Amino acid sequence: MKTGGQLIVDALEANGTDRIYCVPGESYLAVLDALHDSKIRTIVCRQEGGAAMMADCHGRLTGKPGICFVTRGPGATNASAGIHIAMQDSIPLILFIGQVASHAKEREAFQEVDYKRFFGDIAKWVVEIDDASRIPEFVTRAFAVATSGRPGPVVISLPEDMLTSVVEAPIALPHTPVETRPGEAELGALETLLGKAKRPFVILGGTRWDAEAVAWIRAIAEAWSLPVGCSFRRQMLFDHLHPNYAGDVGIGINPKLATAIKQADLVLLIGGRMGEMPSSDYTLLKSPYPDQTLVHVHADAGELGRVYRPTLAINASPSAFVQAFAKRKPASAPSWADETAKLHAAYLDWSTPPESGPGPVQMGPIMNYLEKMLPDDAILTNGAGNYATWVHRFHRFRRFATQGAPTSGSMGYGTPAAVAAKDLFPDRTVVAFAGDGCFLMNGQEFATAVQYDLPIVVVVVNNGIYGTIRMHQEREYPGRVVATDLKNPDFAALARAYGGHGETVERTADFPAAFERARASGKPAIVEIRLDPEAITPTRTMTQIRDKS
Repeated sequence: MKTGGQLIVDALEANGTDRIYCVPGESYLAVLDALHDSKIRTIVCRQEGGAAMMADCHGRLTGKPGICFVTRGPGATNASAGIHIAMQDSIPLILFIGQVASHAKEREAFQEVDYKRFFGDIAKWVVEIDDASRIPEFVTRAFAVATSGRPGPVVISLPEDMLTSVVEAPIALPHTPVETRPGEAELGALETLLGKAKRPFVILGGTRWDAEAVAWIRAIAEAWSLPVGCSFRRQMLFDHLHPNYAGDVGIGINPKLATAIKQADLVLLIGGRMGEMPSSDYTLLKSPYPDQTLVHVHADAGELGRVYRPTLAINASPSAFVQAFAKRKPASAPSWADETAKLHAAYLDWSTPPESGPGPVQMGPIMNYLEKMLPDDAILTNGAGNYATWVHRFHRFRRFATQGAPTSGSMGYGTPAAVAAKDLFPDRTVVAFAGDGCFLMNGQEFATAVQYDLPIVVVVVNNGIYGTIRMHQEREYPGRVVATDLKNPDFAALARAYGGHGETVERTADFPAAFERARASGKPAIVEIRLDPEAITPTRTMTQIRDKS
């Protein structure tokens, strides 16, 4: 006989959960009490949005569901930003929400929300557990749903009285992972299509990858001399210095890369959905009928043919597909090897940062310095904003599980993601990039880093504006600025107030020493870069955008 709270924790342990991210609430005190006697690490956060984003980053870097607990009403609605990220990014995550007691439901009780309606369009599955004896069933099913097919978030509502009820229930067993594998006929058809191709191109995306799968796709690229691009914010799927790497298929794509994809006669899309951002608003691959022969590999059959009609659809997870196709070798030397080399050279040129720009701080030399100093296994996280261009275009990712960034373009992600990454991988360097607007959306999670002694480094690029929106505003409504100016705190002083280390960079030459002091402090640190708002992109100033020059 156990309480519902104890059964929840038992089911989590049975499914391999080693840590949870939470903001405590009276609605699930029975779960918190059960966690007191568990080996599961409980990380208390400062706001539910940050907690959900930590759980998302956990799922993103490990492939296992990140677990988040929040209280009812405002706690759940705060967490919804993280659920939306996990849904659009195909990340396994399980959100547990304390709910009002059963007798009070449907009365608009204190903080009551109908979670099936609220999360219905932004979660993969939403369920409320009314009978504590069914907890093992529902939690195990949640792990299966979150990880199978196209992964995504599951939301479980927990009525308060259900958690305190004492029942007899079956012992929880772990979920059974579901793998989708390609058939020999599909592999043979792809081999035939590649044999006929003159200008093939490979795009990697989505989730359900691991380090072994990344090694397999590298071997395939080498054997077939294939040019490989990574979908928007999936850059950790291929070594950027490998001679077959052609670049990032995302926002602000290299024009030479965009041309190569449009002119390709065969596109092999593995794992990704090729949504609005990586497809350049559905222009690289036209929807619903691409100009190129499209081979689409995806673990969820529902995604095959959903937006694009593929010539060949292969229902398989990326990891299973690349392992199977790696056994196939070309009958003769591919004719496109020279083009692959040219695309890699174009990427190296595109990803070399500029040395100059407006103002006393130049981001190009700062990125050059970081490229030389950061180890290959360093984890970089970020949210959304023009500042992120410096990371995505100029940082050369080398290994799997080194990138934490939302493809959904959600602001406020970088700091909580860095906290989760550092807790998961304490021996690795973790650097979060944030704009001034982005940081202050979830910057309170810097306190979580301090609480758990997680020495992350947050690089805050402060230009005093909501930069992306100002850029669009100046382009569409020149000189009519409204609602995009920001008056910010002293971010270095804020770091010290939290108990961390703070640095302020007002000249390019000051950054290396400031960054090294931050790393050497052994504390969570903020390095604030005071950037001229004219330096709105790596290649164009705000004035040029305003003047449309």
